[in-house]
Amino acid sequence: MSDYKRNPEPSQLELEQMREKTTKRLVILTIRLLFIAFMFAAAILPFIAGINAVNQPLDEVIGNHLGPLISTVAFAAIVLIIDILTPNKRLSAVLGVYMGLVAGLFAALAVSLLIDLIGDSWGLKKGDTALQYLTLLKLVTGITLCYFSISIVFTTKDNLRLVLPYVEFARQVRGIRPLLVDTSILIDGRIEKLSSARFLDSPIIIPQFVIDELHRLSDSGDKLKRSRGRRGLNILSNLQHSPHLDVSIDSMEGTGTSVDRSLIELARVSGYRVLTTDSNLQKVGQIEGITVLNLNDLSTAVKTQAIPGAHMELEIVKHGESDAQGVGYLQDGTMVVVENGGTAVGKVVTVKVTNSLQTSAGRMIFAEIDE
Repeated sequence: MSDYKRNPEPSQLELEQMREKTTKRLVILTIRLLFIAFMFAAAILPFIAGINAVNQPLDEVIGNHLGPLISTVAFAAIVLIIDILTPNKRLSAVLGVYMGLVAGLFAALAVSLLIDLIGDSWGLKKGDTALQYLTLLKLVTGITLCYFSISIVFTTKDNLRLVLPYVEFARQVRGIRPLLVDTSILIDGRIEKLSSARFLDSPIIIPQFVIDELHRLSDSGDKLKRSRGRRGLNILSNLQHSPHLDVSIDSMEGTGTSVDRSLIELARVSGYRVLTTDSNLQKVGQIEGITVLNLNDLSTAVKTQAIPGAHMELEIVKHGESDAQGVGYLQDGTMVVVENGGTAVGKVVTVKVTNSLQTSAGRMIFAEIDE
C-alpha cells in the first residue's frame, strides 16, 4: 500500500472537485430517470391504445401486449445495468463499438442479399422449412459479423489509423499544451517547488501507468527502489493537493513495453508535451517528433554561470580520481574538481574557475587553488 499523506482539511481544489463530481452524479441520475420515464411511457402506450379500442376485451389486450411490455422493461434494465457497470467510458471505445457495429450491419446486409438470391433460385416459398432455415442463417450470420467487426476494431485500433487516419479522434488541444509527467519527474521532486513558486501554468497530466510504475517500485524488495517509489507517490499526493496546479489522471493503458514508450505514444495521440529528467527519453522524443522538456535543462539555464577566471570559496571534501585532485560541491550540488587540491581535503580554500561543462545530465566545474 502507498503511504499517501492527506491534509486534515480539504483544500479549495478538492472542494471544487467534490462539487464537480456531485453535479455530474446529479446530471447522470436525472438522465437515467428520464430514460426510465420515456421507456415506461413507450411500453404502456400500446396498453392505453388497446383499452381505448372499441369491442376489445381487457384479457385480450393484456395477452397481446404483455410480451412487448416485458421485452421493453427488460431491455431498459439491461441498458441501465450496462451503464452503471461501466462508469468510466472512453469516447474511443464508444466510437469503436459504433464503427464495428455499422461495418457488421453492412456486411450482414450483403450476406443477407446473397442468401435471398439463393432462396429465390431454389424457388422456395413462404412456409417452407428450407426458407425458415435460411432466415435463421441470415440472423445468425448478421450477429456473428457484428461481433467480429467490433472485436476487430478493438484489437486493431492502433493499426486502423494507418488505413483511416481520421478515425483516431485525437483531442484538439487549445491554448497551452498540457504536460505529461513521467516517473523520474515525480521521484525527482523539483516539480513541487516549481508549482509552489507558480512557475508552472500548464495543466499537469499523470498517466495511470506512471502511477502503477511508482506503486511497483514502492512494493519492491530493493530498499533504494522502495524509497524512490514512496517518494514519488508522496510527491504525487502533494501535487494533487496543490492549489496552484491543475492535476489530472489519464486512465489510458500503457502499450505493455515500457513506461517511456507508453508516454511517447500517448503524447503522439493527444498532442501533449512530456516533462522528464531522462535524457534518453528526450533524445527518443526528438527523433520521433515529440516535444520533450528536460527539467535538467531548465535547472542548468537558471544556475549561476561559473565563468572561467571567477573566484569562489569551496570546501574540499574528498580526493578526486588521483590523490592530487580535490573534489568539492556547491550549494546546489554541482561538483567542482580542483587541481592540486588533494592536500587541502577538509579545508575551505579559495579556488579559481578554469572551465565548466554543462550537459542535460548536469554540470561539472573545473578549478584550481588560487595562490
